[in-house]
Amino acid sequence: MNKPIPEKLFSQIDAGVKLAMKKAIERHCKLGESIRIWQDGQVVTLTAEQIPPLDSTCK
Repeated sequence: MNKPIPEKLFSQIDAGVKLAMKKAIERHCKLGESIRIWQDGQVVTLTAEQIPPLDSTCK
């Protein structure tokens, strides 16, 4: 049976995933590459110009 993930470990994993996503989005924006997101039940492509700003993105 699967053991539950301790809260501290879960928080560390969650923080790491969020940081990796932020870095990937910033990279795409800086390189002028599009990204795909899930929105309203479907996959939507955003151009680099359409990527909403995150704290220190290229905008």
